Amino acid sequence: MNDIDPKSEREPGDEQRTARPVHADAGSSNAGGTPVEPSLPSPAERAATEPSHAEPAQPVSAEVGREAAPIVPSPAAINPSELGPIVATPIATAASASEAPAQETAAAESSAHQVPAVEIEPQPEGVPAGAEASQPAPDAFEQSSSLPPVPPSPPPSTPLSSPHPSQGPIIIPVSAKEALRPTPVPEPPQRLKKSRGSRSQVVVFLNFVMTVLVFLTIALGGAIYYGLSTFSEQGPSTVNSNFIVKPGWGLGDISRGLEASGLISDARVFQYVTKSFLRNRTLKAGEYEIKAGASMKEIVELMESGKSILYSVTLPEGLTVQQVFDRLRADTVLEGDLPAKMPDEGTLRPDTYKFTRGAKRGEIVAQMKAAQAKLVEDLWAKRSPDLFIKTKEQFVTLASIVEKETGKADERTLVASVFLNRLEKKMRLQSDPTVIYGIFGGAGKPSDRPIYQSDLKKMTPYNTYVVDGLPPGPICNPGRAALEAVANPSKTSDLYFVADGTGGHVFAATLEEHNANVKKWRQVEDQQTNPTGTDAGATATQPTPQQ
Repeated sequence: MNDIDPKSEREPGDEQRTARPVHADAGSSNAGGTPVEPSLPSPAERAATEPSHAEPAQPVSAEVGREAAPIVPSPAAINPSELGPIVATPIATAASASEAPAQETAAAESSAHQVPAVEIEPQPEGVPAGAEASQPAPDAFEQSSSLPPVPPSPPPSTPLSSPHPSQGPIIIPVSAKEALRPTPVPEPPQRLKKSRGSRSQVVVFLNFVMTVLVFLTIALGGAIYYGLSTFSEQGPSTVNSNFIVKPGWGLGDISRGLEASGLISDARVFQYVTKSFLRNRTLKAGEYEIKAGASMKEIVELMESGKSILYSVTLPEGLTVQQVFDRLRADTVLEGDLPAKMPDEGTLRPDTYKFTRGAKRGEIVAQMKAAQAKLVEDLWAKRSPDLFIKTKEQFVTLASIVEKETGKADERTLVASVFLNRLEKKMRLQSDPTVIYGIFGGAGKPSDRPIYQSDLKKMTPYNTYVVDGLPPGPICNPGRAALEAVANPSKTSDLYFVADGTGGHVFAATLEEHNANVKKWRQVEDQQTNPTGTDAGATATQPTPQQ
């Protein structure tokens, strides 16, 4: 270990360290360059020549042009072929001592004190490794012979294996094979896996809940998008269609009916989206016209507005209750039965009534009855103060006679005035419509059946040719115009009227005027072959007071 192996070669990566020259006599080298082993001084000579205070070793400067102590190459930087035979030197002894551990024997420590140790300077910062190795080793070694003798350094206070902090770490050269040998990379620390049983059950449950919530949110978002897009897109129908929402139907019934009719593509989308769309609003019953290609949203808006297809039934003035029932029964749009008991005559208001498909016939009757009662109440309250009749029943009965006598609006108040004047004078009304009602009742006279002279003499409660005053009740359902005419009649003194052959009547205050008017009427009658040719008062020669 103390001798340098002449077979070893200096490797390119070996680092060089500057060292102080070994103190030796000037004649340590002969002229032939053969090294001579220096003789060690005795302790007395060393004590005489050793200074009292040894100066610290100064590092050799590597700057060019600056005077500095010569550089002694490290043993790895010395070419053995240039040195010749190798003998043990104090440097080798110091190197051998540096490899020994701190627990070496006292003999190794005393040899280290007797020979000067090679002091290895720490590499300056900023200088790359191997920079000193670029200096030629032979030149640096040759300068060591010209250096002045260096006094030996005091014995180290610490073992050679632990260099002084100012000296830096001791680098032991290695061979190129060892330097190029790859250093194994330490394995990464293994991740400790927790056992499944050690994991918290709460965390596992929360992870499951969060996963379920995420999937539910995605599914719900997709369902909402599909529902809203389907709700607003064009419908499958290609032609206009009618759809009936029956009373009492729920949203589910409407949805299934629309899907079965081919008006919507998905009943569930219509039901659920419509429910959220309407909130507190409802769809109204009725028959609706669904346009071709109408979307679900348009259908809902139509049914919510209630703008359904309306049908109507017209019940004109002058019809009896039986005739009203016959017309309602014949209407195919209406449903249900008519009331088992007919209302009283004159209690149904003539008018045009609108309804949706599926409306009940009884509902129409009830609506007519309520409307007539309200109308009579309103007009009776607005009657003339000096009106001869005193009850609402008489008011409706007289209005029904006026309704059947004339269909012209400008004659109603005149006809009402004639009958009121005759009632006031206790004269029989002698009205042909009362004769017909007394004979045929609510069914009415057949259109091809004329009134005969014998009919005027038939005893019936309604024949005003044989009974005094008003009949026991109305003979038809009067309308607003007839009721208004009776409530506020014209102020005249007329007691007679007869047809003029043009659809109107001629009025007279005296019997002579009336007979002249009758004569004219009979001329027209002969032309029209009217069997009777009479009208109210036409057969009377003079007014007869009623008892």
